[in-house]
Amino acid sequence: MRQRFSKLWALAAGLAIVQAVVHAAWVFPLWQKNFAPKQGSYEGLTSDQMLFAFAGFRELIAGILWVRADTFFDEGNFDAILPIIYLVTRLDPHQIDVYDTGMWHIAYNFTDEGSRSDRRYVPSAVALGIEGANNNPSTYELFYGTGWLYFHKIEDDYAEAVKWFEQAMTKNDVVTARRNILNNAYQRNGQVDKAVEYMFKVLEDSEAAVKADKEYAARQNRDTIENNLDNLLVRMAQRGEFARASGHYDGWDYDTKPPFDVGFSARVTVVEPKVIQVEGTWNVLPVGTRVRIVLRDSDYPDALPAELTWNQGTAIKLDPPKGLTFMQDQLFVKNQRFSREIDMSRDPNMYPFTKQKYLVEFYYNPRQAPAYIQDKFGWNGEGMTDKNFLNTQIRPGARVVYTTMELTREQLLRTGEWKEKVPIQQTKNFAGFGSKQLDDNVIKVPGILSEPGH
Repeated sequence: MRQRFSKLWALAAGLAIVQAVVHAAWVFPLWQKNFAPKQGSYEGLTSDQMLFAFAGFRELIAGILWVRADTFFDEGNFDAILPIIYLVTRLDPHQIDVYDTGMWHIAYNFTDEGSRSDRRYVPSAVALGIEGANNNPSTYELFYGTGWLYFHKIEDDYAEAVKWFEQAMTKNDVVTARRNILNNAYQRNGQVDKAVEYMFKVLEDSEAAVKADKEYAARQNRDTIENNLDNLLVRMAQRGEFARASGHYDGWDYDTKPPFDVGFSARVTVVEPKVIQVEGTWNVLPVGTRVRIVLRDSDYPDALPAELTWNQGTAIKLDPPKGLTFMQDQLFVKNQRFSREIDMSRDPNMYPFTKQKYLVEFYYNPRQAPAYIQDKFGWNGEGMTDKNFLNTQIRPGARVVYTTMELTREQLLRTGEWKEKVPIQQTKNFAGFGSKQLDDNVIKVPGILSEPGH
């Protein structure tokens, strides 16, 4: 009996070796030629992982690894998940959920003590999305996911969001409920005419769906699209979009006229090492303004005004760039002012402060504003101005508010001459809060059109 089992084990081992040889000599080269993903490689796999891959167990090993990742998610061990995402997508480049979850994980889950995302990871999230979309061109999901990164997380470069959403909408499996996002992307990119054209097409499709399917969900979707289109057309009329297109904007009154001076000013105080207090004014009473602040190395590679070059190729890096500092946050305006303490002292890996000079950037783009703010400012800022910091160059087609300040490493670390002396940088027009110093528990909420400056 024992001899029979020994022969069976020997036979099984021999078959396994033959299978591995056949896969390595014939099946794998054939697969690589005709079916291999357009991007990605087996670089980074260990020898035993390569053996399993060549022996035809790629999908099995990928599934086991991804199950293991669930444990790390539950434990909050986010660093351990990155190499698993890398390995799984190379073993099985058609794991849509791994690509999608991986993009979200890399872009959203790495944060500091103040829940600020580590933006240094975002280029790798974008690279993962591009790789996944190229490897899975027949489904909308990763095109949509990459567009969502630009639309929601990056919240800038809306032309990229439009590009990826447009590609997603060409796929046969795109979910009906997700088709409306392209309308919003067009608006944020300043392409309001394209938004209208697209909404009419979506409405036409929804009407056809109602005729083919009498279910309540189809009618509800059609009614929602029709309502959104009606609101868009009314806003275009009130904001003067039709008049601007026909060359008659200057001759009539619209909600965006005259441009409203937002009165931006700011002061940055280094209250403790790696801790800054940011204060400023914003002459708009309705709640809803969020001014972006960025503090970064003055020579940060691939830096653009108040952002980075997010698409840096297809290289997926498991670790962020070492020795570089990039902090981004939002300053919430209430009662025409903002005041926030930003503590970067408890995250030395995220904020190493190794360089000698740093740039503090303030940025506001009305394309990201709520609709009731845009009713005055317009989609592209035509109803907004600032006598000190209006900028029409850094975001093509948009009028934004932008200014910078400089801080040194000694100032941020409170060393040298700044050990006892408090570093303060401020815009020339900063004059304190004055009458704007109100109880933080009280919020004045007028209408921006009726009382823009009071």
